[in-house]
Amino acid sequence: MTSKQPTLNAAIIGLGFIGAGDQVSGDALGQQVSNLDGTHAAALAAHPRVKLVAGSSRDEGRRRRFAAAHPGVKTYAEWKDLLKSEKFDIVGVATHSPYHAEITVACAEAGVRAVLCEKPIATKLSDADRAIRACREHKTILAINHNRRWNPLWRAVRDEMRNGIIGDVYHAMVQWPTGRLGNVGTHMFDALRMLLGADATHVSSTLDPDVVPDCRGPQYRDPGGWGIVTFASGVRAFIEAPQTAKLPMVMRVVGSLGQIRIQRNEAIVELWEGGTSVIAPPRNGRTSMHIAVEDIVKCMTDGGAPASTGEDGLAALEIIIGFHVSDRLKGQRVALPIAGADRNLEVAIG
Repeated sequence: MTSKQPTLNAAIIGLGFIGAGDQVSGDALGQQVSNLDGTHAAALAAHPRVKLVAGSSRDEGRRRRFAAAHPGVKTYAEWKDLLKSEKFDIVGVATHSPYHAEITVACAEAGVRAVLCEKPIATKLSDADRAIRACREHKTILAINHNRRWNPLWRAVRDEMRNGIIGDVYHAMVQWPTGRLGNVGTHMFDALRMLLGADATHVSSTLDPDVVPDCRGPQYRDPGGWGIVTFASGVRAFIEAPQTAKLPMVMRVVGSLGQIRIQRNEAIVELWEGGTSVIAPPRNGRTSMHIAVEDIVKCMTDGGAPASTGEDGLAALEIIIGFHVSDRLKGQRVALPIAGADRNLEVAIG
């Protein structure tokens, strides 16, 4: 670090599992911090130009554990008090989904230069519109943590597809076992947009009537479902995401020369004329979150947009809301972007 590169003060709003790597919160979710592809706290604290100076959570235990893990970092019970305390260059937003847009708007209005917001960007499209508009008006960089945008494996798959490794793309198939179109599906829908290089234009779907209670609270209801997503390129993606199913998370993209299957952090290329290969880029010990913070800092210094923008977050949410609108219309094909009153349709994503 040189004198020409000033320190960037950072804060985190939401000190739970993904925000602070809090394993007590992870236990409530039935997940391990060690299995995450990075956390806000670890990535911000690791960057040589970034100083993590504050964090907020309504939960006293989370604040106490965060303070113990990061001596000297201030904690606040209310995020509004944190934003009033001083000027921040970067803020990670890692609260429950319904608060993402409100906090992002407040960060922009407070002069925060960059926001790394957890996915999904919001729980209704009008709120996502509002967050993007506020960041644009205040010249705040908005990045959405669709971590596959920074993951070396998924980036390598994207590049191989652009280089024609499976020829012309015919269709894609995605499955995962836990439903939750809002919380999990947002990753898959964004990854499809990245790999196919096209926006979704239509959705036809049926929601799973079985919804497992969310440990975040009874107010959250994020169903799974089945559907077809059509992209501007003409490619269709077939989605199978029931709430409870004994199947692995897999994405397959099928083309004229072969297919790519992505599963368990591995991408296998199978050519129709024979032969298989593995796409396995080096990770260099960095998580996707570390790469995301590096990307954001670079954008702050050199200009440009991060790999996952607010508009990317909005496009993924359009598909999620499209699933709900189509189900309400008994599977009718719904055009994207969503228009009219349904931009205020809220999905109770935790």
